[in-house]
Amino acid sequence: MQTPATLQQRLRAAFNDQQATLLAEVVTEAYAELVKTHDFNELKEIVRDLAQAQVRTEQRLDTLTERVDTLAQAQTRTEQRLDELAQAQAHTEQRVEELASDLRTLTATVQTLAETVQTLAEGQQDLRQQLGGLAMTVGYVLENEAYKALPALLEQDYGLVVSTPLKRGYVPDRRGRSLEVNILGEGSQDNTLVTILGESKAQLSIPAIKRFTRTRLEPLRDIFPHIFPILITHMVSSPDVETYAQEQGIALYYSYQF
Repeated sequence: MQTPATLQQRLRAAFNDQQATLLAEVVTEAYAELVKTHDFNELKEIVRDLAQAQVRTEQRLDTLTERVDTLAQAQTRTEQRLDELAQAQAHTEQRVEELASDLRTLTATVQTLAETVQTLAEGQQDLRQQLGGLAMTVGYVLENEAYKALPALLEQDYGLVVSTPLKRGYVPDRRGRSLEVNILGEGSQDNTLVTILGESKAQLSIPAIKRFTRTRLEPLRDIFPHIFPILITHMVSSPDVETYAQEQGIALYYSYQF
């Protein structure tokens, strides 16, 4: 608000001195009436409250700014971590691809190895069959020689007269099973009819004698009451084989005796 003197000075530009003075007084009184003291005090309180609110607002803005800065830093760390994770993921994918490649190589190698093993197995099977065939051939040759030489040897050594040709054949046991016999024939010994049952082995061992007893002699004792067992071989696997055969009552002949 302008002072009365200033206001009067401005009014004189349009009015005479008396009028300017009167108008200045009227305006001054009206303004004084309009703006009371308590209104001014209230206005000061409002201004003070606004100032305090401004201070609080600025404090909140400062706090908000700090939080925004904190969030920005956290965002930066998060982005860095995401970059690290992305790099780790890329490394992992590369490693997985390398492992997959290794696995494919290993699979191919195993497949090749399996094929090689299969080929070897087939070759071994073929070799086994060939050896089996060779063993059978050797056995047949040994048996064929025995058929011709045994009658004289048995009569000479045991007084056993062979009455039928010696041969290979099948004999049924009491369970109806047909058992293959390498040497089969009949003869007489001390006026007793005997059945000649024999087997040939390229190399004779004690386990082979036990197997011959278990699988041929024992199942056929009920069929033939008087059995004359014979084993023929090229050689024995140990010195005690011949003694064991004698203890079991089995005649043993070597191929060089034929």
